[in-house]
Amino acid sequence: MSVGGGGGQGAPIMDINTTPLIDVMLVLLIMFIITIPIQTHAVKLDLPVPNNTPTNVDPVFNQIDIDFLGNIYWNKQEVDEPRLLQYLKTAVALPTQPELRLKPEGLARYEVVDKVMATAQQAGVTKMGFVGNEQYAN
Repeated sequence: MSVGGGGGQGAPIMDINTTPLIDVMLVLLIMFIITIPIQTHAVKLDLPVPNNTPTNVDPVFNQIDIDFLGNIYWNKQEVDEPRLLQYLKTAVALPTQPELRLKPEGLARYEVVDKVMATAQQAGVTKMGFVGNEQYAN
């Protein structure tokens, strides 16, 4: 039984078998259809408005100085207790909490130092150290 070709029983078929080419073409087409929407996909985000006001919070460490008159200084700038609490809360909200260095003068009143430490605890400060303890050695 001879189907369409020329020649005899053992002669090769002269037509190209296009089935594998069509299979490869369909696989490539499906891959392109799947990958193109991923490349053009966009996610809309509502980003916050940038805040250009400078802060007085150092991301590495912040120092609180207390003088003998009871004045409180945050990074060498005089502050009151509500402002100090605001600075402490800003420092605690940073991704890595900066170290808080407390440096009271030798003649500073204990009540003021105690209030500052309570304010730091209220704000959630976990890294705090004392600077200048050698002045109390006498």
